[in-house]
Order: sequence, then structure tokens, then C-alpha cells
Amino acid sequence: MTFVEPFRLRSLNTLVSLLCFFSLFSPSLQVRYFPGYDEAGNRVNLEDSRKPALFTRDFGDCLGSSVVNVTRFDAAYYTDNGTVVFHLQGNTSMASESLMMYIGVFAYGESRFDLTFDPCSANIDNLCPMRADVPIEAHGEITVSAADVANIPEIAMSIPDFEGQAILRLFSNSTQSQIGCYQAVVTNGATLSQPKAVGSILGIFTLVAVVASFATAVYGDDVPTTRTHYAHSLSVAVVFAVFHHIYFSGALSLDWPSVLPAFWSNFAWPAGMIYSDRMQGSINNFLETNLRNSSVVGAAAPRRSRDGAQSLVLLNSIYKDQQQPSPPARRDLTAVIDGLLRRSLGPTIEKRSSADATERFPWYGQPVKPGLPLPGDFYGFAGTLAKQRIPASNAFLTALLWLLILMVFIAAAVVFFKWMLELGTAAKLVKKERLAFFRAHWLRFVWQAILKVLLMAFFMMMVLTQFQFSRQGPAGVTAIAAVIFIVFLVGVFGVVGYACFERLRQGHYEVTPDRLRLRQKKLWKAVPWVELVRESKADDGSGERRPAGFSIPWRSVRYVDDDAADRTSVHNDTDYVFRFGWLTARFRRTRWWFFVLWAGYEFLRACFHGGGAANPMAQVFGLLILEIVALIAIARMRPFEGARLNVLLVYLLGFSKVATVALSAAFDAGFNLARIQTTVVGIIIVVIQGILTIALLIAIVLGAISSYVSVTRNRERVIPRSWAPKRERYFKHLEKTAMDLSPAPPPPPPPVPTSPYFKVESVRRFPKIEDEDSDFLAEINDPSASRLSMAGASARGRHSNSAGGANSAVPLNTVPFGARVHRASWSTRDYERTRANEPRPSSVSTQRQHQHQHQHQHQHQHQHQRYPSLYGSSGITLPAPAATGLSSTPRASTQVTNHDTIEEQDRVSPA
Repeated sequence: MTFVEPFRLRSLNTLVSLLCFFSLFSPSLQVRYFPGYDEAGNRVNLEDSRKPALFTRDFGDCLGSSVVNVTRFDAAYYTDNGTVVFHLQGNTSMASESLMMYIGVFAYGESRFDLTFDPCSANIDNLCPMRADVPIEAHGEITVSAADVANIPEIAMSIPDFEGQAILRLFSNSTQSQIGCYQAVVTNGATLSQPKAVGSILGIFTLVAVVASFATAVYGDDVPTTRTHYAHSLSVAVVFAVFHHIYFSGALSLDWPSVLPAFWSNFAWPAGMIYSDRMQGSINNFLETNLRNSSVVGAAAPRRSRDGAQSLVLLNSIYKDQQQPSPPARRDLTAVIDGLLRRSLGPTIEKRSSADATERFPWYGQPVKPGLPLPGDFYGFAGTLAKQRIPASNAFLTALLWLLILMVFIAAAVVFFKWMLELGTAAKLVKKERLAFFRAHWLRFVWQAILKVLLMAFFMMMVLTQFQFSRQGPAGVTAIAAVIFIVFLVGVFGVVGYACFERLRQGHYEVTPDRLRLRQKKLWKAVPWVELVRESKADDGSGERRPAGFSIPWRSVRYVDDDAADRTSVHNDTDYVFRFGWLTARFRRTRWWFFVLWAGYEFLRACFHGGGAANPMAQVFGLLILEIVALIAIARMRPFEGARLNVLLVYLLGFSKVATVALSAAFDAGFNLARIQTTVVGIIIVVIQGILTIALLIAIVLGAISSYVSVTRNRERVIPRSWAPKRERYFKHLEKTAMDLSPAPPPPPPPVPTSPYFKVESVRRFPKIEDEDSDFLAEINDPSASRLSMAGASARGRHSNSAGGANSAVPLNTVPFGARVHRASWSTRDYERTRANEPRPSSVSTQRQHQHQHQHQHQHQHQHQRYPSLYGSSGITLPAPAATGLSSTPRASTQVTNHDTIEEQDRVSPA
């Protein structure tokens, strides 16, 4: 053994000894245990800091004017030993008052556990009675049986964002009224709200999209070429449009299930809802609101009526029994509860109150901040904001301040990048011609970056300003909201209007009469659909107009360019792209004006989200109609030049908007849907928006790859080298899509052959011999004779074979039900061949043959009388076969029947 090994062992022993020594003085390193019982009833030592199955978090005043100031209220349910542990701390200004206490647990809108008791019976001395000079401090442990928690489903222990509330009510015995009410949210620890993890991932991907888009915008000296590559990078505006859609879905005035605000909290930072203690404190001081510990504001108001009704029921149930004698069963139940509390709560409270409750029970919440709704109340936008601990009254100013900070940061980042290039050039680390166009016009890039940020924030600020108007807050913040509303509305529409004017000022508009028609079509070549088209555009590209249905008068407004022959297209106009490319660059050549429609659409959406809070039903269904119309219109236009942007914004984002609003209608109070069912609907919305988010992240990665290919377009080699063929195909695709040409018309149909061909236009039938037979006509009119007997058919078949040869035999198994067997038509050649091969028939056979001829003649006459339309003057007629050996006179011609074939017709020779 070397000298080093004993030294390492001594050092390790010394380190362990120091850790053990310091652990004696550090309570946080000590694990506390207390005696208890497991589920089987065995006495064990339980860790005090173990995680309970259900526990409470933040709490608030549900009465609004409680005379008891509770500073701590938490409860927990442990499944390992079947106990409910609660802690209560606070103070009061009442001199002396005896109380009754109520603890209730609600899950998904239904009562799951409740207990009413006298604190004196539970050995809570500082509440027996409650005095102003004695601090309120109670720590209890209640043993519950399986029957007590039978109403709590097993899934409640693991489902994310369990929706439950624990309510503590204090009743004064002297006034027989409620003097205190506190509500805490109940959770199992599993939640979809992970803003630190999920929000950070979304921030990293957003930063990648910003860098990729900025790189394609500043790289290159040829403006049209740079625009072409910039159009196929992922738009940062689309990224924020997705984030704003997801988060501001919670701005509707609906009673959301807890799973939705938890999921939306991951997207709070793109909407400017970032919590900061100093910022919220400054806003509160400016507004002079939310300066007291009151939680009954905003969304808490609708729930006060229900709390009041519940408190009245409890008052009647508690004090009515004191005035009247209780039934025996009620007195026995009261005695059992009092005995249980005296036996189990007394020693436990005395023992567990000796230590610091905060250290011994880490699973507890804090009082909610002033201005926040009650914990567990997620009604409207205030409930969505509560996850970020931002009061609804502070939402507008919070977003405005973060927007100003973002604008300063973006401008500083562009300036910093420019000066880094200059320093690199001075140090000869960067070539002088590198990014020369950006370095020459960097101030314009700074200005356009700020304008782009304002355009992305247009929907957000329109929602928040109108939401602030609907709240009717202090005059100062309302005035600021009005100024910001006017600045954004006039500024955005002024800029987009000026951009259109600059392009269209060298032409004029004309109004021409037109018609709107409903025309049938098929979606994806399979689904029947009806489209609305103008009559002037009703052709399908082949030069032929398809038939249309119902139409109404219309007027078409058409722009006529007075200088169309000499003017370049909008994407090849270097000066226009340089000035307004931040608006038009990503749209198709024929849809360059789409930003005007998008601004109007975003403004209408904001009006429903922010201004329709007073009427939730009209807000939801009005927004639903708008989203459906927008989806159909935008899908028809397909405005973006890049396919990824069309798929992401037009189809995925459009479908998510329609589905979210349609499903959210179920949360309206008028439908009175159970909370469990609303949770299921909320999970469906989470899945839809989650898929949209995943698609966005994939599009960001693909956009970063395409941006890398674009910024390396001037290099002969690309890394990895296997991308070289794909890069060439990508560049050809960019050139093709930049032209934005209409698809080629379908090929014309093949020409009709001009060589001689045969075509049968009509066939007529002449009467036959059997049509003149009266016996045959009688059989036809006899309904009972619908089918020949086997014996008769066999006999008739034998006579037919002997008289007419093999061609006259008719197999019975091919005759359908109800049909009659007729002799097949003969050709002259068949008849002569049969006569040559067979002996001359006897007199009996001759008579039978005559009978058959008369039957055919009667049958023809009968059919001619019943179906005269079948026997016209046009058709194909053939000469009748020679009647050699027959006594009857043959007819001049016979008709080709359905038994004859083309070969039989060809074999017929003239008489």
C-alpha cells in the first residue's frame, strides 16, 4: 500500500465526521419521525416530511370581510396511515368568542368530505374561547376510515391538476353567524404547469427562430434573392401567433377546468405575463389598489353567492339543532365525533404543536396576493392570470412594460450585432465585404425590427386594452389604455394602408357587374362540397365553364395597373421590398396584400376576446363564426409562399382556433356541465394545442435547417456534403415558387378515332309465330302458370331438339324465375343442316311443328298489341330463313331478338 491510499482514507473519514458534527446543529439535515400506524394497523415510525397524497396550497379569504385574520391554513391527507393533518394560525380583534368550526373538502364541484365540530371538544385551547390577546394556533390530526374517504376516487391521487378545494368556516355562537371563511386549493402535486421547464424550452426554440429569420434577412446583397430565401424561413410572427392563440384562449369569460390554466401558464411569457415582485408592487402603488389582503375581486365575485348559500345551510344545520332537541341518532353521532376528537386529537395536538410547524410540514401554501381570485377559482381571464400571480387589474400594464423592455432589447441586439461586425472587420476576423448591405443600412433594419415587434404585439395589446376598458379600473390606467389602443389601432392600420397605397397608386379601380354562384366540387377528389365562386372566375382553367347552381347579383372590384407593362412584380421591386419587405416578403406574389386582411382579422378577434367579457355566450359563438369564416377564406387563399407556413398557420393554427372555441362553449354556465365532464373536454383542448405546439417546434427546426442552406448558397461546398443534391433541389423549388404561376390546365381529352366503327343505335322486334297461338296467349295471361313444369319442359325440349337441332335446346337452369322458355331463332344455314341430317318427320311431328308455328305467330301478335312502341319503323331487320318443308307461308323478314348474337346476324343470308 502506498502513502497516498491511507491519506485518502483519513481524509474521507474526516469529511464524514465533519458532516455528522454539523448535522447536529442543522435542523434541515435531520429527518424527523413520529409514531403512527400504517394501513394494516401496525405501529410504525413515519417521516414527518413525507409527501401526502392530497394537500392544500395557497389559500384566500372567501368571505371578504373575515374578522379572523388567518395567516396559515393547510391540510393534508395521508393514505399510508389514513389521517388528515391540518394547521391553522392567525389572530383576531374580537375580545372573546366561542366558535363552531367547519372543514369541507370539495372535488370537481361535489362535496367529498365535511366535518363540523366544537374546538373545545377537540382540545384546541386557544380557540376555546377565541380571544384577541391569544394567538390562534391549532395543529390537528384526524383519523379517517375508508368509508369517510370513499367518495374520493382513486384517480384523484395521480391525475394532473386535481380540481379540489378545502374550505374552513368559523361561526360565532353568540351571533350565530359566519365570521370567517378561508378556501385553499387541494392538489396531489401533479400538474401541467411547468413554466420553468416548458417555458424555457419554448424560449430556446423561439430564439432559434429569431436568429434563423434574422440571418436570412441580412445575408446577401441582392434584395429580390434575399427576399426569396427570407420567405421560406419560419416567421417569428407566426410563432408568436401560435403562442398568443394558446394563452389568450383563457381570456374568454368561461369557467375553465383547472387543467387548462395550468397548461396555458407555460405560454405566459410570450403574452408578456411575467411575474416580478418589484414590478407588481410598483403597479399596485400606481393604481392604488390591491394594497390590502383581500381576495374577493375579479373572478371571485360569481362564487360568493354560492358560498353564501352554503353558509346559510350550515348555520341552519348547526344552530337549529341547538334550539330543538336532537333526534337520538343525531345525538349518538355527535357523541361519537366528540369522543373521537377527544381520544385522537388531544394528545396529538399537544405533541405536534411543540415543534415548528413550518419545518415539520413543508407541504403548505401561502396567502394569495391582493387582487387575485380565490385559489381553485379559474373563471375568466382572471383565473388564467392567477397561475402567474398577476392580478387582472395589473395585466395591461404588466404586458405594456415587458413590451417596452422587449423593444429596447431588440434594438440593442441589432446595434450590438452591427458593432461586433465592425470590430471583427477592424481585427481582420471578418471580411470587409461580409454583410455589406446590412452594415450600410443597419438603422433601417433597427427601425423595421421595432415595427415588426409592434405588429406581432398588435393582437395582444388590443385584447388587453379592451379587457382593461371592460374592468372599469382607475382613471389613470384607463387613460393609458385608451392612448395605447389609439396608437396601435391608428399606427398599424396606417402603416399597412400606406404600404398598399405605395404599390397601388399608379393604377385605378373599376367596378364591374358580376354574379356569385354556388358550384359543386369535391374536396380531395372524394368529399362532396359546394364552393362560392364569381361567374367571371367560374372556369376551371381548361377554358370550359362548369355548370353552376344558384346565383345572386354581385359587383367585382378590380384593380387596373396603368403601367403594368413596364412595372416589375412586387417581389422584384427592389425599392418596395427594401421599404416594406417586413410586411410583404413572405406572401405569394399574387397575395402580397394579405397583411391588410390579417390585421383586420386580428383586430376582430381581439374585440371578441377583450371586449365581449360581459356576454360570454355572444363572445364565444361570435368568435366561433369568425374563426370558421377565417379558416375557409385563408385556406382558399393560401397566402404564404413557403409550404411550411401555409401548413402551420392556415391549417393547423386555423383548426386549433376553431376546435378550441367550439369545445370551450361547453364551459359556459348556461350548459351546467359537470366538472368531471368539463375536465375531459379540457384535456381534449390540451391535446389539440399540444399537437399544434409540437408541430411548431418541428417547423422551427426545419426552418433553421433551410435558413442554414440559404446563408450558405454562395459556397461551393456545404456541410454535410450529402446535403448538396438536396440543396440544389431546394434552390430550384425556391425559384419555382417565387414565380407563383397558376397550375397548368389539364391535358385535353384524347381525339375520337376517325376509322370506321360499328355502333348499334336502336333495335326493333317483329312478331314471331308463337305470338299468334291462342294457347300460348292464354298461358301468358294465366298468373298461376308462371313456370313450366319439369316434365313439360323436358318433353318440349325433346321435341325441340328433334325438330330444330342442338341450337334450339334451352337449358332450364339458366331461365330466371317467372320467365318462359322460347325456341331460339334459327338461321337458314342451321335449318338446312338440320333437315339434311335428320329423316323426314312423321305426320305427328309435322302437326306438332305446325302447332309451334301457330304459337309463335300468336305470340308476335299479342306482343305487338301490348307493346306497340317496340315495333317501330326504324331498326335492324334481317331476312327470314327459308321455310323449306313447312306448310305455313314464311314472313318477309324477322327481327334480331335478344337471343341472337352478332355472329348469327352475320350468317343470315337474303331470302
